[in-house]
Amino acid sequence: MNLNNLTFSHFEFLHNGGYNLDHVYLLMQIEHGLDISQNENPKVKALYQGIYRKGLITEKGSLTLRGKELLKYVETDEEQPVAKPIKKVKIPKEDFEAWWKAYPGTDTFTHKGVKFSGGRTLRARKDDCKAKFDKIIEEGEYTVKEMIEALNYEVLQKKENSIKQKANKLSFMQNSLTYLNQCTFEPFIELIREGSKVEITTVLGGTDI
Repeated sequence: MNLNNLTFSHFEFLHNGGYNLDHVYLLMQIEHGLDISQNENPKVKALYQGIYRKGLITEKGSLTLRGKELLKYVETDEEQPVAKPIKKVKIPKEDFEAWWKAYPGTDTFTHKGVKFSGGRTLRARKDDCKAKFDKIIEEGEYTVKEMIEALNYEVLQKKENSIKQKANKLSFMQNSLTYLNQCTFEPFIELIREGSKVEITTVLGGTDI
């Protein structure tokens, strides 16, 4: 970004959104691949935490949709109408409800006619889960569809392994909040993006593999 190309519209946009040129500069460096998360300069660390709190970067340090939108605006050279501050993306409630419904309620299940008993409740702290889920979607790295597909992938994999090993593998499933906080879905999303599928076994005689 050339500072000479900044207009008063840019200034008003940044001011209205609570941003400044330091924030913009860090976003530009991150966009170009610079890892600022390990910088030990106290002022840089404070700025980095600032753009994270403002929702401009993800926990991993990549730009969110809001961060990309901010850069896109300030890098536009020509004079333009003053934009309103970037608003937080509102995630439709039904998106979370679809994910929540897909998450197993307990680790007791029946798969291919074989019943596995468990003693754990897997859905936990729904409101906290929604807040975390919405934040993940807002960051723009993963879609709702991918989140649900990754969950279904892991659950089916555990059920298939339960059949193969004759032991309840769903008992090792994290509760819903831990699952989201630890981003357990990430490797399964990567597998799905690469085209992987769970291998479905055939059960003979009811319980034999």
